[in-house]
Amino acid sequence: MQAPVPLTPSQLYNTCDPAALGFATTRELSELDAAQIHPRALQALHLGLDIPNPGYNLFVLGETGSGRHAIVQQLLQDERREGNPPSDWCCVYNFDNPSSPNLLHLPCGRGPLLRDDMEHFVQELTPAINAVFQGDEYRSRVQAMQEEEKQREVSALQNLGDEANQLGVALMRTPAGFAFVPLKDAENTMTPEDVEQLPKARQDELTEHIKHLREALHQLFNTFPRWRRDTQNRLRQAGSEALRETVAHMVDELRPRYADLPDVSAYLDAALQDIIESGEALHETSHAEGDTETTTLSGTISVQRYLVNLLVDNPADGQRPVVFEDHPTLQNLVGRIEHYMHMGTLMSNFTLIRAGALHRANGGFLVLDAVKVLSQPYAWEGLKRCLKAGVVRIESLSDLIGLSSTVQLEPMPMPLDLKIVLIGERVVYYLLSQYDPEFASLFKINADMDSEMARNPDNTAAYARLIATLARREQLRPLSAEAVARVVEHASRLASDAQRLTTQTQPMDDLMREANHFAARDPAPVIERTHVQAAIDAHRHRHERIQLRYRDDIVRGQLLVDTDGTHVGQVNGLAVVPLGESSFAHPVRITATARVGDGEVVDIEREVKLGGPIHSKGVLILSSFLASRFGRAAPLSLKASLVFEQSYGGVEGDSASLAELTALLSALAELPLNQSLGVTGSVNQFGQVQAVGGVNEKIEGFFDICVARGLSGAHGVLLPASNVCHLMLRQDVVDAVRAGRFKVWPVHTVDEALALLTGVDAGTLDAQGRWSAPDSVNARVAAGLAQLAQVRQAFLHPKEAATAPHTQLKKAAPDEALLDPAQATGQNPAAG
Repeated sequence: MQAPVPLTPSQLYNTCDPAALGFATTRELSELDAAQIHPRALQALHLGLDIPNPGYNLFVLGETGSGRHAIVQQLLQDERREGNPPSDWCCVYNFDNPSSPNLLHLPCGRGPLLRDDMEHFVQELTPAINAVFQGDEYRSRVQAMQEEEKQREVSALQNLGDEANQLGVALMRTPAGFAFVPLKDAENTMTPEDVEQLPKARQDELTEHIKHLREALHQLFNTFPRWRRDTQNRLRQAGSEALRETVAHMVDELRPRYADLPDVSAYLDAALQDIIESGEALHETSHAEGDTETTTLSGTISVQRYLVNLLVDNPADGQRPVVFEDHPTLQNLVGRIEHYMHMGTLMSNFTLIRAGALHRANGGFLVLDAVKVLSQPYAWEGLKRCLKAGVVRIESLSDLIGLSSTVQLEPMPMPLDLKIVLIGERVVYYLLSQYDPEFASLFKINADMDSEMARNPDNTAAYARLIATLARREQLRPLSAEAVARVVEHASRLASDAQRLTTQTQPMDDLMREANHFAARDPAPVIERTHVQAAIDAHRHRHERIQLRYRDDIVRGQLLVDTDGTHVGQVNGLAVVPLGESSFAHPVRITATARVGDGEVVDIEREVKLGGPIHSKGVLILSSFLASRFGRAAPLSLKASLVFEQSYGGVEGDSASLAELTALLSALAELPLNQSLGVTGSVNQFGQVQAVGGVNEKIEGFFDICVARGLSGAHGVLLPASNVCHLMLRQDVVDAVRAGRFKVWPVHTVDEALALLTGVDAGTLDAQGRWSAPDSVNARVAAGLAQLAQVRQAFLHPKEAATAPHTQLKKAAPDEALLDPAQATGQNPAAG
C-alpha cells in the first residue's frame, strides 16, 4: 500500500490571480445581471410572472443573506412597467344598504380626482342646502302652503260653526277643546238651567243636533292630519324641486369628467337622488348638530355620506404596484375597519375602512416573508381564502374568534388580480408542500436560488462584476483588482469549497463596508487587499473569545489534549463549534478500551443521551466494519467502549468516526497512536474515508493549539482525500506547511490513516484471507481479538481449557494472527 503524500501549499489555498481579472479597479466594470448568478431561479420567476392563470404565484427559495429580496425587487421593478395598468379603488356609501359600502374602480390616477371632487362637492353642499331652504322664494312658498293649510282648517271649522248656528247651537273653543252649546239668542248661549226650562221636545231636538255636530267635528279632526301630511308632502316636494335645481347643477358639473365611467355616473345619480330625497333632513341635521362628521352605521343623515374613501391610489403612469409587507398580520393583509367611541358605543362608517396589502398590491405584486406570514394568527389561512376565492374580503380578527357582538360593516369584496411572491428558506417550502394540501395549487412556481456557483474564469469575472455592483449600490470606494481577488478567495472560504463561490451577498456587503471603513481611515482612494484582509481579521477577532477560551484551557491542561508523544487507544479528534455567523474547531481527546465480551461496541455518548443520531450511526458503521473485517469466521469476543473525553454537551455528526475507529483498532492491537496528529473524517462499512464538513476550521483549530505549544514539524492533520477540494486555509497555516513545520495528509482508507498514526504498515489480505505482514496493524488487531476469544473460551469452558494443550492463556503469537480467530483458539467455529 502506497503511503499518503502530504499536501502542497498550493493545494491548501486556491488563490485568485488579480492579473487574470483584466481590470485595475471596479470602476471599469459594468453592472451585473442577476440571471448570471441565479439563471435557474430567474427563469422560474419569469415563467410565474408571465402566466396569467390563477395559482401561478411564486415561492422564492434561498438561504438568508443570499440577496433574495434585492433580486426579486429588481426583477419586479422591471416587470411593473409591463402589463395592464392597475385600477384605483374607492369605497362609497351604499344608499340602498348602508351596512354594505360599495366599491368603485377607476383608471389609475383618477381615484384622487374623484375623491377631491366629492370632497369639494360636500363642502359646497351644506351651504347650498341652507341657501335653498333659507331663500325668500322657498320661504314664501312654504309660508303660502302653511297658510293655505291653516286657512283650510279654519274654513272647515267655520263652516261647521255656521251649520251649528242654523241649528241653534254654538261651536265654542274652550281650554279643554271645542264644545257645542245651545244658543239663547244670536249672541248668548243657554245655561244648564235655561236648557232644563225648555220643553222636552226641544231638549231632545238640541241633543240630537249636538250629537250630529260632534260626529261631524270628530270626522273633521280625523281629516286634519291627512291634510297636514299632504301639506308636508307638498313642502318636501317643494324642497326637492328647489334642491334639484341647485344640486343637479352641481352634479352636472362633475358628470363630464366621468362620462366614460358608468359606475361613477351611476353613483352620482344615486347621490343626487339621495340628496333630493333627504335634503330637508340634511338641512335639519346641519343646524341641530353643527357637525358634518356624524355618519354612523345606524344611518344618521349627514353630508359626509357623499364623501369618497380612496382605498387604493396608483400612479397615473400606469406602473403596476410592488408592495413589500414587512408585518403581514391578517388586518395588514386584508384590511381593517376602524371605530370611534360615540356615547359609549363603538361606531364606524365607510370612511373608516382601511386598505390592506392585498388591496394596495391589486393589479401588481405582493412580496411576503413566508415565516412572518405563518407566524401571524389567521394570516396564512386568510391569505389562502383570498387566493382561492379570487377576492379580498375585509375580515375582523375579533369576528373570526367570536369576540365581537356589535353590528359590523360588510364592505363589498374587491376582485383580486395580482401575483404573490413568498420568500423563505427551503425547509419552509418543503414543509408547506408536505403538510398543506392547498399550497401546491396556490403557489405553482418555485424559484430556487443557488447557494453557490462554480469557481471558473467566467464565473470569477461575473463575481467581480457582482462585487462592483454591490459596492456601487452601497456608495463605497471602488476596489482594486487585488482587493477583488481577496474577496473572491473569501467567497470560496465562505462556501467551504476552493472550487466554488458563495452567492450570499449579505456577508459580501458587510465585508466591503468594513473594508471601506479601513480604507477611509488610511485614507485611500480605493479599497486595497490590505483593507479587505483587515476587515476579515477584525471579524475573526470579534468572534474568537470563546475559541481563545478553549485554546487557553487546552494549553493550561484543563482540557486534556496531547500534541506530542504516543498513546494506545487515544487519538485527537476535531470538533466544530458553530456560533451564529461564525464557527471554530478545537481538538478533543477520543479514547477507546477493549475487553472480553460478546462483540458489542458501546458508544458512551449515546448511553448517556449526549450522542445524536448521526453520531450513533457512525459508531454502528465502524462496529459493522470491525465485525466484517475480523469476524467472518467466528463471532467477536470483545466489548469495546468509545467516548469523547471531557465532553459535557451534545455530540452530533459522524466526522469523528475515523478517529474513533483508529482508537479502537489501536486498543485491540495495543499499538500506540501518534498524538501530534489530528484526525477527521467519516468511514463506511468498507473502511473507506468519506468527506466531512468544517475541514478548514478543524485544521486551523488543531494548528492553533500546536502553535501555542510550539510547532515541531511532526504536527499535522489527517483528513479525507475527498475534502482536499474544500481547503481554503488561513495564510499562516499555508506558510507553516510551506516551511515544513506542519503537514496535511489526505487519506482514502482507514488503513492509510492507521499507517500514518502508528508508523506501522496496515497490512493486506492475501488470496487465502490471511494478513500478509505478521507485524502489520491489522494482523495485530486479529491477534488481539484472538487473545480475547481465548480468554472468553476459557471462562465459558474451564474444563476444556484445562485439558486442551493449545489453549493456554497467552497473547497470540504473530504467526497465530495469520489464522482466523477460531483457528487461533483451536475451537470449532460452530461451537460456543
